[in-house]
Amino acid sequence: MSTRSRSLFLPLALIAVGLYFLLSRLGWLPSLHQWVQHWWPMGLIALGVLLLLRRLS
Repeated sequence: MSTRSRSLFLPLALIAVGLYFLLSRLGWLPSLHQWVQHWWPMGLIALGVLLLLRRLS
């Protein structure tokens, strides 16, 4: 068994994003479709920067 600690951030973030899209699809929350469609590359850049900073520290 590995003793390496695992972060819960990614699984929780995926659950939160999935819940948001589900509730938005059901009409319970406003849709962010235009925002996501336009700004998704910024999310990839931010994720890359975070991973880089974590590896460097």
